[in-house]
Amino acid sequence: MMRLHNLRPRHGSRHRVKRLGCGESSGHGKTSGKGHKGQKARSGGSIRLGFEGGQMPLIRRLPKRGFNNAAFHKHYAIVNLDDLNAFKAGTVVNEQLLRESNLVRGHFAGIKILGGGELKHGLTVEADKVSASARGKIEKAGGSIALRDERTSQAKASHDDGELASQEAPAPAKRRSTSKAGARAKSPKKKTPRES
Repeated sequence: MMRLHNLRPRHGSRHRVKRLGCGESSGHGKTSGKGHKGQKARSGGSIRLGFEGGQMPLIRRLPKRGFNNAAFHKHYAIVNLDDLNAFKAGTVVNEQLLRESNLVRGHFAGIKILGGGELKHGLTVEADKVSASARGKIEKAGGSIALRDERTSQAKASHDDGELASQEAPAPAKRRSTSKAGARAKSPKKKTPRES
């Protein structure tokens, strides 16, 4: 029977610690594997990646040409179907619920559902992207999928239709009051006496 006193780590999971500074016969004495003098031999002395001692680094010596898509790359939070089994049947699974249950964390462009594992009951899943296998398994379990892009595009289309209708509707013509115009027409011009 497994007890606390006879628990052992898995074979190969733990390694012997490299002991430094235990005499020259140990193989790691004297300089303790750090070589002779210099910045790397000092305690806490470290050099950042790509630093070449003040020389112009290679990354700055090479010319930069072409287009790089890394700046426009979108990072999606990945959720597998196995993780969705924690919710009850009929639950609407959206980003807020996933954040509250700590299934997704941090900043991302959207949520993508992948088909890892099996879904045991039907759920309504709201996500930005869904893989083909995940879609098939969700629908097979009696659930449904609502893509957020589709909902936003539908809302935008309805908003645009409303704006077009408001633009096409003729504005009511303003009635101009004729009382002032009539008064101006009736009032005769005053004659000024000529100077002699």
